[in-house]
Amino acid sequence: MRITRKRGAAALVVVAALGLSACGSGGGTGGGGGDEPQLDNGALGSVVAESDEKGGTLTFGLAGEWGDTVDPGETYYGYSWDMLRNYARTLVMFKTEPGKAGLELTPDLATDLGKSSNGGKTWTYTLRDGVKMEDGSEITSADVKHAVLRSTDKKTFPNGPAYFEAMLDLPEGYQGPYKSKNANTDRAIQTPDDKTIVFNLKEPFAGFDYLAQLPQTAPVPEDKDTGSKYRSHPLSSGPYMFDGNFDVARGFTLKRNPEWDPATDPNRKALPDEMVVKTGLEANDLDNQIVAGTIDVDIAGTGVQSAALPKVLQQADLRERADNPVNARLWYTSINPTVKPLDNIECRKAVMYAMSPTVYQNAYGGEYAGGDIATTLMPPQIPGYKDFDLWGFKKNPDGQPDKAKEALQACGSEGFETNIAYRAERPKEKATAEGFQQALEKVGIKANPRPLPEGDYFSGTCGLPSYVVKNNIGLCVNGWGADWPDGYGFLSQIVDGRVIRETGGSSNTSVRIPEVEDMLDKAIVEQDEDTRNEMWGAIDERVMEEAVIYPGVYAKAVLLRSKNATNVFVNESFGYYDYTAMGVKQ
Repeated sequence: MRITRKRGAAALVVVAALGLSACGSGGGTGGGGGDEPQLDNGALGSVVAESDEKGGTLTFGLAGEWGDTVDPGETYYGYSWDMLRNYARTLVMFKTEPGKAGLELTPDLATDLGKSSNGGKTWTYTLRDGVKMEDGSEITSADVKHAVLRSTDKKTFPNGPAYFEAMLDLPEGYQGPYKSKNANTDRAIQTPDDKTIVFNLKEPFAGFDYLAQLPQTAPVPEDKDTGSKYRSHPLSSGPYMFDGNFDVARGFTLKRNPEWDPATDPNRKALPDEMVVKTGLEANDLDNQIVAGTIDVDIAGTGVQSAALPKVLQQADLRERADNPVNARLWYTSINPTVKPLDNIECRKAVMYAMSPTVYQNAYGGEYAGGDIATTLMPPQIPGYKDFDLWGFKKNPDGQPDKAKEALQACGSEGFETNIAYRAERPKEKATAEGFQQALEKVGIKANPRPLPEGDYFSGTCGLPSYVVKNNIGLCVNGWGADWPDGYGFLSQIVDGRVIRETGGSSNTSVRIPEVEDMLDKAIVEQDEDTRNEMWGAIDERVMEEAVIYPGVYAKAVLLRSKNATNVFVNESFGYYDYTAMGVKQ
């Protein structure tokens, strides 16, 4: 699922001065004892301010514009998926529970998890009775089929995951229901009656229930589908519906959906009367508003900025409202081999060696608030994680300028100029770009930071291959969290070159390795779990050999919630607060 060096370093100084121990992902106060101040971490593994009280307005804030869209067919930011569960129901979902239970799948629109047959190539789901769209129409299997098929049209919906078009047994050359209107897709998806939907895959896939939890399975009635315009007001199948239209720059409001029947929905309490999402905010001002209680949570879930961190750590009332989860997420930078001279691996090696791992870590707030120095793509929480350090990051935390200069010579260059893009609304990404600029300058590489809007970062700039080449974007600051917690759910959309689209929208901007594609194909059909996990680790290592990704940090964050928020806990499938469970004090 789809962040200045000085500030990061200052945060580290504050943490060190306070003598803080890093808090883990478990509950309680964590860390050491004595008089050291500790974050409360009450929302890790348990519920803070547990409540069934309904009413009030829960307010979310976001720095900058919304990252993609709210259309279930193309949304891909993690916070967008978390919020979407309030207005869209999928076949199955991750449990809205704290602790490890949040990593478990449970039926949502469906009555049960999928029933597998045909050696894992066929998956069948039965829909619940009485579930309606906001217009009062009862949801049918045809609505789910149309939703999945429309999501395969990546020209209309460039941002979304690409699993279904890769796995379903679709007709050759199928381009979605708009362009391939008369195509017979029954061999891919069958709807024998209004309550039954059957998916047929080209190859067995034991983890298909993870695909069934994707937003793309949220129903979209064909007669209400307006194509790319649907994003302005998706029809609700959940407890909330859009009050007016979605505005990427200003935000939106969700109000109660009168057609939602709690008797059909065991997963949602639907506590607030409305949810307001304010976008276009400045990151540091957003932190200040959460401290003051005028906004309840930063929806992005990436943690407070370095400017607010000392206050959070020093004030007891703020420590009681803060949590420090460890996420299955990687903050990294893509090194684009389509941009000269980075098409030469020796020039890419120069970037890998020149950058300081500590500078990267500090950009995100240091070890405590930012995370551990990464040496791999997969974080340690992902099954299949393999502990290796091909580039010697841990032994050389300040970088390796001598090796960088040797690599430049091998590349036939004394230095070159390139641009490094980052999302303009994210101070931590700005600090990362500036860190690269300073580190690369020491070895003769001029890297110019280029702030780009978050709203089309993947669809129109860093994820658009032609833009990258035309604008000499050699590096793209990036981040990634698992679509689901296994090696395939983490790796496939960022290392498979086949998901890169000339129309843009892919989260993979730099990995184009045919051998890796073959390794993925073999791993996905491997039935033995231990063998399959070893294969994920081998894929990770093979990608790292090519120097097309600088891994950065395994993510942590200091999350802050307002004094008004109730029923708060970190959902481990997202790595931050569960926006479906939260309420607000009256």
